[in-house]
Order: sequence, then C-alpha cells, then structure tokens
Amino acid sequence: MKISCYSVYTVWIKRLLDLLFSLTVLILLSPLFLIIGLAVYCVSPGGSIFYGHKRIGKNHKPFTCWKFRTMVPNAKERLQAILDNDPHLAQEFSQTHKLKKDPRIIKGLGHFLRRMSLDELPQFFNVLLGQMSVIGPRPITEGELIHYGKDAATLLSIRPGISGLWQISGRNDISYARRVSLDLFYIKHITLRLDISIFFKTFRVIILGQGY
Repeated sequence: MKISCYSVYTVWIKRLLDLLFSLTVLILLSPLFLIIGLAVYCVSPGGSIFYGHKRIGKNHKPFTCWKFRTMVPNAKERLQAILDNDPHLAQEFSQTHKLKKDPRIIKGLGHFLRRMSLDELPQFFNVLLGQMSVIGPRPITEGELIHYGKDAATLLSIRPGISGLWQISGRNDISYARRVSLDLFYIKHITLRLDISIFFKTFRVIILGQGY
C-alpha cells in the first residue's frame, strides 16, 4: 500500500515534532508554570490553579483540555446567572460558545494570561498525551459539532491544536462560521510549511493582543 506524503507528515513527522517541542517547552518554562500557578492561587483563592474542560478529540474521543484558571471559582454558576438575566449575552454565547467581554474573568491577572495566551500552556501536557497537537483545528465541545454538519467527521480526523488558523485570523473577533471554515481549510491543506507559518504568526498575534 502506497503511503502519501500527507500521511507521512500527519501521522509520523507532525507527532514527532509535537513531542519534541512540548517537552522543550515544559522543561524550559517550568519556572514560569510555577510563577503563574502561585499568582492564580494568591490573586483568586478558593479555586484550583488549573481548569479542565471536556473537549472532543481525534476519532471522537473525549479528553480534558487543561488551562490555568483565569475565571473566578464559581464561574459555572455565574455564567448561568448571566445567561438567565442578560438576553444579549445569552444570544452571544449561543452563537459563539464564548463571551467576548466575560465578567467572570479574574480582573488583571486573568485578562493578562488570556491576552498573552499563557493560560493555554498546560495544554502542552495534552500534546504529550497524544490528545492534542501544537498546531491544528480548535478543540471543541460535543455541542459544537452540530456547527460542522456533514464535515464533523473531517474535523475529528486529526488532533485539535493549541494554535491554528483561527488564532492567527482574528481569534474571538471572527464569526463562528468563519472559525468552522478555517478549521476545515486547515485539515484539507495541512503541510509542514503551513504549520510553520501558523507557528510563527501565532507569536505576532499574541504580542499584539489581537482578538483575545
């Protein structure tokens, strides 16, 4: 059976690069992990340092996507109260599964961690476990699959990424439909060159604080 260059990259080379890069990040940035953890603990006591959320990965396998906690400890209860009392925010959340100006975010620290994408550093552990890739489509929830329709199987054919086309194309400033199209475009055109381009453009987006 003939193996295409696409298969060789997506199955072997991409996974090897993910492992090497993730190990390097976790080793070199371990002091930063400690500093962020202590900051979250001191600024927002009463909750855990990390926040885990269920996402759907490759081959429809659920996994816990980890982040540093950037919201108040009772964020889930506050979200329900917000959605029940503010129709505009409820509509925004139903369309994008996010709130652009989320009042639950820890003032100061939470916004800084999100702006610099430092809250996503724990996801390199997800990469080591084979649940995510450094570059890929967005890690989504089960409920978001409906937005992909017949293309849901395509989305779940590869690992979701810490960064991707959506992150360098406006992040939260773009519509949900645009996010879906970017995810599908990436999967259909994935190459080492594209991944490298996304990787370096990610730093520019983070530094400029675009769409966080």
